[in-house]
Amino acid sequence: MNGGGQSHGPVVPAKPANKVAPAAAESVEERGPTKGNTDSQARSGHSAGLRKASGLDRVRQVALRDKRVRFTALFHHLTVDLLGEGFKALRREAAPGVDGTTWEAYGRDLEANLQDLHGRLHRGAYRAKASRRVYIPKADGRQRPLGVASLEDKIVQWALVEVLNAIYEPDFLGFSYGFRPGRNQHDALDALTVAIERRKVSWVLDADVADFFTRLDQSWLVKFLEHRIADKRVLRLIQQWLKAGVVEDGTWTACEEGTPQGAVVSPLLANVYLHYVYDMWAEWWRRHNAKGDMVIVRYADDTIAGFQYRQDADRFLAELSERFARFGLELKAEKTRLIEFGRFAAKDRKARGLGGPETFNFLGFTHVCGRTRDGRFTVKRITIKERMRAKLREVKTELRRRMHLPIPEVGRWLGSVVRGHLAYFAVPGNSDALVAFVDQVKRLWLKALRRRSQKANLTWERMTRLAGIWLPRPRVIHPYPKQRFDVRHPRQEPSAVVPHARVCAGGCP
Repeated sequence: MNGGGQSHGPVVPAKPANKVAPAAAESVEERGPTKGNTDSQARSGHSAGLRKASGLDRVRQVALRDKRVRFTALFHHLTVDLLGEGFKALRREAAPGVDGTTWEAYGRDLEANLQDLHGRLHRGAYRAKASRRVYIPKADGRQRPLGVASLEDKIVQWALVEVLNAIYEPDFLGFSYGFRPGRNQHDALDALTVAIERRKVSWVLDADVADFFTRLDQSWLVKFLEHRIADKRVLRLIQQWLKAGVVEDGTWTACEEGTPQGAVVSPLLANVYLHYVYDMWAEWWRRHNAKGDMVIVRYADDTIAGFQYRQDADRFLAELSERFARFGLELKAEKTRLIEFGRFAAKDRKARGLGGPETFNFLGFTHVCGRTRDGRFTVKRITIKERMRAKLREVKTELRRRMHLPIPEVGRWLGSVVRGHLAYFAVPGNSDALVAFVDQVKRLWLKALRRRSQKANLTWERMTRLAGIWLPRPRVIHPYPKQRFDVRHPRQEPSAVVPHARVCAGGCP
């Protein structure tokens, strides 16, 4: 390891960013981080969580201690054991890549396969394969392109993400939540709600980055990585994945921009890019330019910023557009909105003869200015209607496909679908949307059963009894945001007094 930081063109004022203490990650942070937050390691994809990796402890400690150090020897951490963990972390039922190798087939001779993969990696014989292009439907009816990587590429990417997380987790700021160990969408939603309710927020900027994953500038990404990584083998490995291209209908296409969507390594690379392009700059901007309170929450390429003053919001938006343009990014004009939102929005808009406060969408929920039973301001979160409709369309299509299966089999499947929906959307204040979703699922199942027998003798009463057996009741299962936030971040309670803490929404990195 070597402490000489290397510059790669103007990125963001280096001193303020490097001097930022972990406790200054976001608003609502008025104490330091809870012990152990930086000692966690990421599991990519479905198995994301906390993990101990003693071989990387020194890397993590050095990264935490010195924000300018460049790591020259990382490749040796890609051991057979770590590759084996990567294999076990992958989904068994995942679709194969261009080589057709499945998880089950690779695991039949796992030890020999991993030894061979490890040998090819360390003698330079490993070559990344192109991704297989597939499309998945989006809530708005459009198709999202994804790349399905080969199994060995997934294994190596998972292992490298484990190594790189030891470096970047101490660097990433507290308001960054997407695809990080020990953090999820509900942590970001809680942080945003707590920030708006506790801080002086009157304006909300809902910023939408246009085609971020396909427009990300690969040359800038490599320069950003070189700020911390001086191991040429690691950089070459990442560049292999970036340049591997995609195969669609038997035709290979090069990828000169962006990161392969769907790849295990892509979320980390996206976080690195936005850390330098957005996070460090936004934190610097808040400390040096904001006249009033300012809060920030980012989940992957979705970001929300709240402001006390309209002039701060206008200036931030204008300078953010310039900042993004410099690094090949652009805000989507039709989806980027600055709205009046907060505890005084309803009163202020009424005084000006305007309607009720506008709403904004974030991570599947429409955020609404509301009131508690005792009249206090609260942020109410309701399932985005388009999301619910899209999910119901999926259920309808799948019920038709399963129409002639036994009722218990369909009931078990349908119950798992409803439980999955409730696990995410069952937040306080969203009860009406939960009831509506389960009610519509019951109606769709009733129609499918009636169509199967070509009779209409199945009554709604009988259907309700049947649903009671297989479908869970719609009820709130998540705690109130401030309760969970204060438990997860006990050092950030409002009673903790740190002079001019510049609180923002989110836990410490």
